[in-house]
Amino acid sequence: MIQVKLFDQEHEKDLEFEMNRFLERLDEQKLVDIKYNVAAMPEEEEEEQIYCFTAMIIYRA
Repeated sequence: MIQVKLFDQEHEKDLEFEMNRFLERLDEQKLVDIKYNVAAMPEEEEEEQIYCFTAMIIYRA
């Protein structure tokens, strides 16, 4: 059976850490694919941007 694990973090290093923790427990033979996305949105009240780093690991259970 194919399954997915979703990750969503505000900082890329946090995303990297969480994904690596998950991948440590996953047999490499079960890994199918990894999808990655970054979204940036302006913060309404400040002159900064909000970043959203997301990833999906597709694997065989």
